[in-house]
Amino acid sequence: MNTVPGARIESPMASLDQEKKAEALRALHFGEEPLLLVNVWDVASARMIEAAGFPAIATTSAGIAFAHGYPDGQKIPPEHMFAAVWQIANGVKAPVTADVEAGYGTTPESAMLTASSVINAGAVGMNFEDAEDDPVHPLADLSLQLERIRAIRETAARLNVPLVLNARTDVYLKQVGEPSKRYDEALRRLSAYRDAGADCVFISGLTNRDTISRFVADLRCPINILAVPGQASVAELNGLGVKRISLGSGPMRAGLGILSRIAEELKTSGTYSGLENAPSHLQINELMRSCESQ
Repeated sequence: MNTVPGARIESPMASLDQEKKAEALRALHFGEEPLLLVNVWDVASARMIEAAGFPAIATTSAGIAFAHGYPDGQKIPPEHMFAAVWQIANGVKAPVTADVEAGYGTTPESAMLTASSVINAGAVGMNFEDAEDDPVHPLADLSLQLERIRAIRETAARLNVPLVLNARTDVYLKQVGEPSKRYDEALRRLSAYRDAGADCVFISGLTNRDTISRFVADLRCPINILAVPGQASVAELNGLGVKRISLGSGPMRAGLGILSRIAEELKTSGTYSGLENAPSHLQINELMRSCESQ
């Protein structure tokens, strides 16, 4: 197992180590403090986050797509996405949860294939969204999405990995329908995802504290909130009952912003102050040497 980077194939029985990692990741959703996820896009960024003491690693699908030269939104070939997840999962000791967008297909069979590919890559968690690339129908049909979630659960059970499924709705992110009806629609979807087997539900694009609190009270399961500028702090979200906080593609985009500023400084003033806070070559080299021993 975990020998063919990115292969979308049925995986053999999981190793005991992978099963234990999945159980550890699930337990992190029920602690006194929320699970904090600084999403990564390659082995170097994953090792930086692991070295900083975070107990789990999450990938960013957008960040991985950008790093490979593709826009976000399931434009990257799935085999490239799974190859990146394989490299990350096999480059760290911490459990890895993989963002695989809407599963690279529209059928329960494609969801099964994606789940098996996530497990085959060595990950033990999976983000699965309901967004559609269709302005007329921006969200997947609910009954079909439930079939796909059940197919993911069945695949994980067959492969003996208690895959931690984070089911996301984009009702708020895509501003679907009238504002007054979004809460009820998101609640309807997330409740159904939870009942179909999702371990955690993800409400992207939501920053209103009162609305977050309502979801926590009504759903009574772990809730994932995306941290963006203007979002409530970790302490505030913890007080609201949020159990998972992720940064999405923000860290990767912030890094590109730093790169842009370094380039602009070099071009305009000919100075290099933007490099001052960079980790040393020795530090990064040692970080990569630790990967060799994984």
